[in-house]
Amino acid sequence: MAGSKPPKCPVCRRPGSEQWAPFCSAGCKDRDLLQWLGDGYKIPGPAVSPDQLADHFSQDAGSDRED
Repeated sequence: MAGSKPPKCPVCRRPGSEQWAPFCSAGCKDRDLLQWLGDGYKIPGPAVSPDQLADHFSQDAGSDRED
């Protein structure tokens, strides 16, 4: 598609780069990763304890087995 604009960087809104897609640079890519790692992005809902997560995943692992 000739003349189409590249998508905007989700961090700074500048035009994205093919090399760092969908970001415009390595810096914006790293900033986004740090947001995820530092709990900067959160999914709404009630908090879940580590014990609840362990129970959930141990139940899922048991249902995948074939007897």
